Amino acid sequence: MNIAERSLRLLVEKWLVPTPATPVRVTQFSRTRSNQRRYVRVEVLRPAGSVGIFFFRHDDGTWCVFPPETERLAMRAY
Repeated sequence: MNIAERSLRLLVEKWLVPTPATPVRVTQFSRTRSNQRRYVRVEVLRPAGSVGIFFFRHDDGTWCVFPPETERLAMRAY
């Protein structure tokens, strides 16, 4: 999967399926406290109520619906 297939716009279209009658809007954007990685919350208002999804930016520049793994400390013996 290339980086264009993981763009924020394409993921929003895939997960929230916006239409002219139900446009999406960004309701929150910031950085995580623990590792300063970017995230965005996007919301669409449907007749049954609002639906919102968080998208997280990964180190390779792609956006995903799951946060990137945190780097773990590792000890190696040589």
